[in-house]
Amino acid sequence: MVKGGIQVRSAFAVPFGEARLKNCERLNGELEALFTARETQEYRNPMPSHTPQEETFESRFNLFRWPEACVQELRRFVLDTVVETVLQVSQASAADLARLQMHNHTWYHVSRYAGSFVAHNHPLASWSAVYCVRPGQPVAAHPQSGLLRFMDTRAGADAFLDPGNARLRLPFALQPLEMRLEAGQVVVFPSYVFHEVTPFYGRDTRITVATNCWFV
Repeated sequence: MVKGGIQVRSAFAVPFGEARLKNCERLNGELEALFTARETQEYRNPMPSHTPQEETFESRFNLFRWPEACVQELRRFVLDTVVETVLQVSQASAADLARLQMHNHTWYHVSRYAGSFVAHNHPLASWSAVYCVRPGQPVAAHPQSGLLRFMDTRAGADAFLDPGNARLRLPFALQPLEMRLEAGQVVVFPSYVFHEVTPFYGRDTRITVATNCWFV
């Protein structure tokens, strides 16, 4: 028995921000129609950092500069959520951020059957976010279809596992964070976090918008 008791605390935590856009059906419908109409070479990312898949379309990174009203409405919601996340987890004030310029690269993905995205991070940004336009139909035979999976940032923490550390409770457990996004949901996370999208086995489409942000 340890005299005086023991205190356990969490260290090296990774912040994730989440928000939901209420009554998102109209906006998402407009975005879906626009994005699928522009699945053409003109709008495709000409310099992908990965091997392109036929099953997943990736647009150019200038989405938030498109003038369409639905895109600008989404831009305000997503970037406001990024800023609010920064304010909640940092010592910067609203006045501090107001003196800075916030830049972004933003694009969309349309994934069809078997579409996925390899594990990657975004080392040239500070905050990233993913917004769900259309989650795609769930598939009972493939419960991990189309998951957004974040890798544990504690590299090497699982190098030695025994009965004393193999079954830790959250938030200490050594495991990825897996999210099945819903329409209108946005997730904000530090850009250094590696993440991937598991193969999507729905017979419809999975549509998301991603952004990388940095302040100067």
